[in-house]
Amino acid sequence: MSAALIACDWGSTHLRAWTLDAGGAVVDRRDFPFGVNLIAPGEAEAKFRDAVRPALSAERLPAILCGGVGSNIGWRTVPYVDCPARLEAVGAGLLQVADRTWIAPGLRCQGLGEACDVLRGEETLVFGWLALDPARQRGRHLVCQPGTHGKWLVVEDGRVTRFLSAFTGELYAVLSAHSILRSSGQGNDLAVFDQGLEAAADGDGLVNRLYTARSRVAGQGASQESTADYLSGLLIGAEVAATPRLLGLEGAPVALVGDAALCDRYARALDRRGVAVTRHEGEPAVRAGLFALARMGGLI
Repeated sequence: MSAALIACDWGSTHLRAWTLDAGGAVVDRRDFPFGVNLIAPGEAEAKFRDAVRPALSAERLPAILCGGVGSNIGWRTVPYVDCPARLEAVGAGLLQVADRTWIAPGLRCQGLGEACDVLRGEETLVFGWLALDPARQRGRHLVCQPGTHGKWLVVEDGRVTRFLSAFTGELYAVLSAHSILRSSGQGNDLAVFDQGLEAAADGDGLVNRLYTARSRVAGQGASQESTADYLSGLLIGAEVAATPRLLGLEGAPVALVGDAALCDRYARALDRRGVAVTRHEGEPAVRAGLFALARMGGLI
């Protein structure tokens, strides 16, 4: 196979890069530890030119990037596309930022109250998820992408019509490292995780319910080491209880797309609420989305 394209998912904490052939098959893959939150302002272009391209032996190939690299803390701000949006609208918003290098735009929609909601990268993944199975182009789907900032997207007949973001992953990281709830790190005690799910109830009163992660240790003798799993359950439980309801889709089936271990936790939380779940790998979906955008933009 001969490489024809560089495809990159460049988020806040890491960068995943592939070279793809003219049919979209993987030729090579690399991971890099410099997400846009971890590099200096203005450094993205040099990182891509001097580290990513040489590692893939792809100095002259066209490249398409998605994710936080297109934000105000990334390489260059790429204007958002407003919902409802199809793949074609995202493709029309591709921005060339350097020789043979384009970045995909994110999406924007009405959020809660007067605020808007935004995402970058997740749109490419969800359009790739749609492309992997033509049947998904029909009907309505609720797609959840767990992560640092979880995204719940409503997809109707191939269009992203609305979405909501959740601060769950970042809140977990901050509380686990910089608060009285800090612990030695998340284990795999699902019984404790389930206690957190139970404490989350219907997702209301989260700032009050969070204190139970402290009081169970201080007042009931629970081990501090168990706090991570309890906190994980509490935050994920609150997210899966509240977000579909806020979208007017409480009880609707959910397609989980992303990291398998994290999706397992979300599936456990959703199953507890009687919600039907399907699970899908994130990496093939984002590659398919990047490839589809590259073809639409005439990069290959």
